[in-house]
Amino acid sequence: MASSNVDWKPRLGMEFDNRDKAYQFYLAYSLRAGFGVRIRNANKKKDGSISSFRLVCCKEGLRNKEKKNAYQGKIRRAETSTNCKARISLSLKNGKLVIHEFVEEHNHDLLIEETTHMLRSHRKITEVQAYEIDLAGDAGLRQKATFQLMTTQAGHRANVGFTHVDVRNYITAKRQRSMVYGDVGCLSKYFQQQSLENPSFFHAYQMDIDEQITNVFWCDANMILDYGYFGDVVSLDTTYCTNHANRPLALFSDFYHYRGTIIFGAALMFDETSESFRWLFDTFLQAHNNKKPKTIFTDQAQAMATTLEDVIPETHHGLCT
Repeated sequence: MASSNVDWKPRLGMEFDNRDKAYQFYLAYSLRAGFGVRIRNANKKKDGSISSFRLVCCKEGLRNKEKKNAYQGKIRRAETSTNCKARISLSLKNGKLVIHEFVEEHNHDLLIEETTHMLRSHRKITEVQAYEIDLAGDAGLRQKATFQLMTTQAGHRANVGFTHVDVRNYITAKRQRSMVYGDVGCLSKYFQQQSLENPSFFHAYQMDIDEQITNVFWCDANMILDYGYFGDVVSLDTTYCTNHANRPLALFSDFYHYRGTIIFGAALMFDETSESFRWLFDTFLQAHNNKKPKTIFTDQAQAMATTLEDVIPETHHGLCT
């Protein structure tokens, strides 16, 4: 910044060396004022440098009522845009980005300091915090416990700099990055080899909208044969979260007549949501010619219990100890 004696409020003629410094300044101002920030547009020169750009309030604009998406009719989000005109505009002059427009007034209520940190533009997981989240995951802590621990260390939720949802999104993104071509290639090669050696080998994938593998299920000929004899009672356990991608390993198992453990199928799951469990139960039944167990024991996961009632309502559901 050109001037060393600048208060926290933007003003016309204020200069910045680059876009990042201008953005951080307006971000700090918005945090104190009680609103969020978005980059509205930016113009670049042929060499790629920024010639002008605009920062606006997060409530700028109006939602497109005609825009349709995959969740329309299922999830209706609250209206948050108010067409707020608060903004700053900057343009390049003598090698500096200079504020040539500043609209301070908002057409909505501003947030108090205790809640401003919840806005998207003010939430960020630093590299140190990401490392702490990874360590907590390696130690076996769940996402909720990890966030509570970091909140206690910071003294208050407002001091953490992100929310529990951000922790979940970080872990989800890390899982997606970890499932690179090498992992998928090795898994596909293994399944292909098993299918060649035994045509009864069964495997299935679930893909997301980006055609990335989420859930994987498999069972071999022995598992299918054992289920035909001993599949009246099944135990489903998803507590195995020891792999490096933090993907739950789901095992369908039981005992045979000599009290030995037998496996009816296994799955690497992306998450433990109702959608994933529905795919898992449908795929398990498909692998075993739609033979439904008379009793199934699971843990106390609500998503699992709800899905069981929908997919196999005639099966007795018990909680394992």
